[in-house]
Amino acid sequence: MTPTDCFVVQPNGALRGATIVPGDKSISHRAVMFGALASGVTHVRGWLAAGDTEATLRSVQALGIAIERRSPHDLTIHGGSFKPPTAPLNLVNAGTGIRLLAGIMVGQPFASVLDGSEQLRRRPMKRIVTPLRLMGADITATDDRAPLYIRPAPLHGIHYEMPVASAQVKSAVLLAALFAEGPTTVVEPGPARDHTERMLAAMGARLETDGQAVTLHPGAPLLPMNLTVPGDISSAAFPLVAALLTPGSDITLTGINLNPTRTGLLEVLQAMGADVTVTQTGLEAGEPVGSIRARHSQLKGVEVGGDVVVEMIDEFPILMVAALLAEGETVVRDAQELRVKETDRIHVMATELARLGAHIEETPDGFRVRGPQRLVGAVVDGHDDHRVAMSLAVAGMAASGETRVLDARCAGDSFPGFAEVMARLGAAIRVEALGA
Repeated sequence: MTPTDCFVVQPNGALRGATIVPGDKSISHRAVMFGALASGVTHVRGWLAAGDTEATLRSVQALGIAIERRSPHDLTIHGGSFKPPTAPLNLVNAGTGIRLLAGIMVGQPFASVLDGSEQLRRRPMKRIVTPLRLMGADITATDDRAPLYIRPAPLHGIHYEMPVASAQVKSAVLLAALFAEGPTTVVEPGPARDHTERMLAAMGARLETDGQAVTLHPGAPLLPMNLTVPGDISSAAFPLVAALLTPGSDITLTGINLNPTRTGLLEVLQAMGADVTVTQTGLEAGEPVGSIRARHSQLKGVEVGGDVVVEMIDEFPILMVAALLAEGETVVRDAQELRVKETDRIHVMATELARLGAHIEETPDGFRVRGPQRLVGAVVDGHDDHRVAMSLAVAGMAASGETRVLDARCAGDSFPGFAEVMARLGAAIRVEALGA
């Protein structure tokens, strides 16, 4: 899609059938970076070829790592020593890419600059700069924002208690620990995604877990991988919720990553009365994989807060849509992290859904919604935020009349082919090039 593309959505009949969704974005980022660090050749199948992950791949290639592509989704990564880049590494919109790569680059014997789009430059970086500096890193942010300027410096292990649970911060510190003198321990205040620990352990890193503490002992070489990336549960959330809200729907999503640090949305939807069946079918790179069946359900409001928030932080925009159609009040708290994502997702979603006739009460750390509410088609804006654009498209499927989601190009940051997948399931959605 081009920058002028939009989604055109209308209400339609039931969604039915089985489908897959693109590969897990978090694992795809890590597969490229960790494969580059490994001693040998890593093979990756089912890799997510999307805007954010492509930015990470290009940055790794700019560091002298050879990557062959048999197809957009099949990579062969020749790991080895990095070379100094000839220009700043451009992570575009990839928050995961820039924060994890910072942890790697502080351990390199040459200087580098990590930068990105204006959107990425608005995202806070102090949360990784602070612990990396405690390890001895020479890293400087620009007013707590990218670009990040890094110069070589010796690193040492630390005991770091994270003020807020964050997989990106934890990962940046653990990656820097690979290059440090002595062990590093990261203590989490609550659960956060553990993809980094699972993948590093599968590659031979010396990791110990004790409750909420993770310790990495440097020195063990990382072994190459041969893995298939499972489907991204954050992408699965959109057809899943659409099916729950559309009468007569019955869909099955296969090959989905069921990592328990990522399944918070499933827990919340089931508490809302959703007819959702989860079946684990195997393991891939240490990650549980399986299928999710979703059938139309009459949802009821719930309260969401505490540890489950971290397990579904990317799914709150689509949960907001589900809450609008649920019976009773839904209250979300402890989700202030949503305000520093690609956009302030609480405010943007509340504002754009209001154009469809919704009333949502914003709070500093969440929102309140009383449903069910009647939605009416309108023109809304995706704000260059992939999860916002796709959530608004699902809202359009539940609205009367036509909904047009402007700036839909950004859906490709995590879910290339979103409209096509939804259309195959029966949704009335198409991509339209404005001005064509």
